[in-house]
Amino acid sequence: MARVLLDNIQKIYDNGFVAVHGASFEVEDGEFVVLVGPSGCGKSTTLRMVAGLEDITSGTLSIGDRVVNDVPPKDRDIAMVFQNYALYPHMTVFDNMAFGLKLRKFPKKEIASRVESAAETLGITEILERKPKQLSGGQRQRVAVGRAIVRKPQVFLFDEPLSNLDAKLRVQMRTEISKLHNKLEATMIYVTHDQVEAMTMGDRIVVLKDGHIQQIDTPLNLYDRPTNRFVASFIGSPAMNFVEGRVSRADGLRFLGTDGTVEFRIDHAAAGRLSSFVDKKVVLGVRPEDIYTSGNGTARLSEVGSAKLDVVEPMGNEIVFYATSGASNLVARVAPQDLPEVGTDVPLWFDTSKLHYFDAESENSL
Repeated sequence: MARVLLDNIQKIYDNGFVAVHGASFEVEDGEFVVLVGPSGCGKSTTLRMVAGLEDITSGTLSIGDRVVNDVPPKDRDIAMVFQNYALYPHMTVFDNMAFGLKLRKFPKKEIASRVESAAETLGITEILERKPKQLSGGQRQRVAVGRAIVRKPQVFLFDEPLSNLDAKLRVQMRTEISKLHNKLEATMIYVTHDQVEAMTMGDRIVVLKDGHIQQIDTPLNLYDRPTNRFVASFIGSPAMNFVEGRVSRADGLRFLGTDGTVEFRIDHAAAGRLSSFVDKKVVLGVRPEDIYTSGNGTARLSEVGSAKLDVVEPMGNEIVFYATSGASNLVARVAPQDLPEVGTDVPLWFDTSKLHYFDAESENSL
C-alpha cells in the first residue's frame, strides 16, 4: 500500500471551467479518506485525476514516492470500483474477477489463488460460476470490489459505488466495505454525495463545494466543529437549523433573532468569541438534537421562545418535528413524548453549550 499526496492540484477544462481549485491533501498509507459534497463540487473529477482518467492542469500528484502526473492509469498500480459495476455480461464471476490478471499474463495458478481468496473474503465463493444477470445488485457490487482486490493495488478508488443500491443494501454494503478496509489495511479513497456514508466510513473526510476544499477532518470534528456554514449544513441529518440575528450587550451577551422570536443569553464559553460582534449580524446554528420542548430541570438548557408545530414524524425511538418560528423553519429530534396538535405552539429550549455561530457575511464559523 502507499500514501497519496495531492499538492495544489487544479483541473481546468478547455472551455475555461475550473472544476477543481488547487486541491491539497494527503492520504496516509492504509487510511480511508472520503471525498464528499453536492453534485458538481469536483469530488469525482479529483478521484479521476488520481486514477489517471482526467489530465491534471497544474499541481503535483504522488502515489508512494513517485510523481504520477504523466503516468498512464494502467501503470499507477491503482484499482477503481465504479458506480455502474462495469461487469462483462458474457463472463462468469470468476472470469470477470480474473480478467485483469489474465491481461497481465499472470500464471493460471496465481490467478485462481487470488480470485478464490478474494471471493472468500467477500463471501461470494458460491457464485463464481454464475453470470452477472443471475446476480442481485449487492452481489454484483461485491464482484466489482473483488475484481479490484485481486489486483492487490497500492490504492483502491471508489466512485459512488453504492448509489445504485436500495437503502437497506447500501447500509449493508458500506459496513462490508469498512470491514474490508480493516482487513486489508488498504489505502482507500472513496467518493460519495451521501454524508451518512462519509460519516460512517471515513477515517477523515474532505468536504468540497464548487471545486474548493471547505474542510478536512475526522467525522466527529466535522460534526462538532464545522469551519463554515456550508459544512455545518451538509454534515448531519436532519441538517443543522439556522436562525439569523444579532448579538446584543444586555444582561451579558444575548442573541436576538431578527424577527424577535428567538432570544437567549449566550453561554460563557461562546461569549468571549462573540464579544467583538456586538450589534453585528450573525447566524445561529443549532442541531436538531439540541432542541427541546421543555427544560427538564437541566441548567444547560435555556428557553428561547416558541414555534408553531407544522409536521410531526414519530419514528419510534424518537420524534422529529418541523416547526416555524417567525421566518425560521426549525427541525427538532426529541425523545418520545406527548406533543400538542399540529398547528399549535410549542416552547423551544436550546442546549446553549452546543450552539454554533457564523459570520453573516463570510459564513465562517465564529
